[in-house]
Amino acid sequence: MGNDSAMLPAGINTYPFQFQLPGNLPSSFEGQYGYVRYWLKSTIDQPWKFDHTTKTAFTVICLLDLNREPTASEPRQGHDEKTLCCWCCKSGPISAVFRIDRGGYVPGEAITLNVEINNSSNRKVNGSSVNFKMVTKYHARCKTKTQSRSLAKIKHGEFKQGENDIWSGERLIIPPVPPSFLTGCRIIDIHYYLELKVDPSGPAFDLCIPFEIIIGTIPLQHIVQQFPPIPPPQTYPPVPAYGGATPSDPVNPAPIGPPPSYADCVFGKVNIKEQNDDDYTKGNMDFAPQYTYYNWGHTPSAPPPPEEEVE
Repeated sequence: MGNDSAMLPAGINTYPFQFQLPGNLPSSFEGQYGYVRYWLKSTIDQPWKFDHTTKTAFTVICLLDLNREPTASEPRQGHDEKTLCCWCCKSGPISAVFRIDRGGYVPGEAITLNVEINNSSNRKVNGSSVNFKMVTKYHARCKTKTQSRSLAKIKHGEFKQGENDIWSGERLIIPPVPPSFLTGCRIIDIHYYLELKVDPSGPAFDLCIPFEIIIGTIPLQHIVQQFPPIPPPQTYPPVPAYGGATPSDPVNPAPIGPPPSYADCVFGKVNIKEQNDDDYTKGNMDFAPQYTYYNWGHTPSAPPPPEEEVE
């Protein structure tokens, strides 16, 4: 963001600086086929010696307010059924209904899952699962690559023909991830999906019900109000002024919900060394972007085994 240089005398020197970041920057992101990365590099030019260079990365977060997304507060519901055939025999259907209470969440929130699976077929069902995944599209001039990564997963076991499987109130916790869409970046696009999958036994395709959900950085206001507000700082009556007059009492600000913290991306650290960085470039080259995380007391979901698809 600048190429200014300065002559520094021998000894310890402090060189304060600041940059005003543009307001439309996309969020930091590290992916397999592309990234949005912000870093600072400082170089000391030593005559007749190798330069001393230090590099450090930092996170930028583009705000995504769920209160401005019309579909974020709307419930999601899907229904599907599959009829199994074996040669000339056709059995009853396997049907499923999948519901969640809304379409927008922030990292740290719990998604409450409600699922009803009815097995009217003549086969058992091997099991069912709900998978929360992140789908990233990398757009080049003539080609688009798609990467799908699993973030959290819950499984149910098998059940027999004529039986039902009911999910009631099981929860997936949103881990620290970048906000949906990667606003401000035209070549990388991020979407999040919940997918119910029912696996019938025998030769048959799975029954799948997917939902797209929006991951934001600012939660829905009516959700924030469900959590205890942060108490305002304690105030004491002011000392009366000379003559007994007492200044008017200060007005305490309205209590607000728990503020977000910041946590390393669920995918962990990556090496940020680039072609222009040589062996004399110092600094921590392992970096993980930090994203907003609302620690509202939910127990995190068990991380799924590595599961990645590339198209």
